[in-house]
Amino acid sequence: MKKVFLTTALAFATVIASAQFMVVTTVDMSGNEWEVSQLKDNLGMGYSFDKVTVGLVKNGEDYDLFGRYNMKEGYLSMQTATDTTANMTVGVGYSFSLGKSFYVEPNYSIPVKEDDNGERNGEFKVGVAYRF
Repeated sequence: MKKVFLTTALAFATVIASAQFMVVTTVDMSGNEWEVSQLKDNLGMGYSFDKVTVGLVKNGEDYDLFGRYNMKEGYLSMQTATDTTANMTVGVGYSFSLGKSFYVEPNYSIPVKEDDNGERNGEFKVGVAYRF
């Protein structure tokens, strides 16, 4: 049992030591005045390996799963509610570096499934990310 625990602890420490964690949020600009809640309501955390990032983003009281494929000039993303794929969105964006680890990420996303009116209205959002 000690060997299993030590092997697991060593593997976890190795992953953490070479980790590329990132904290992400989307700025909600729908209000007239800026508030801190516009940043913290969509706060999430992801883990990057190679060109792929996976993580969870807060969505009200629930969490959504997100995935991102990083390209040379931007990224492709997908986000879905963790309990269903009916709310899945796909998008494309670009990361602008504002320092060593801070990024501003404008993106455009569109639902995969049409709504009840047969429409799929996309959204332009601005995200913020900090990479460790």
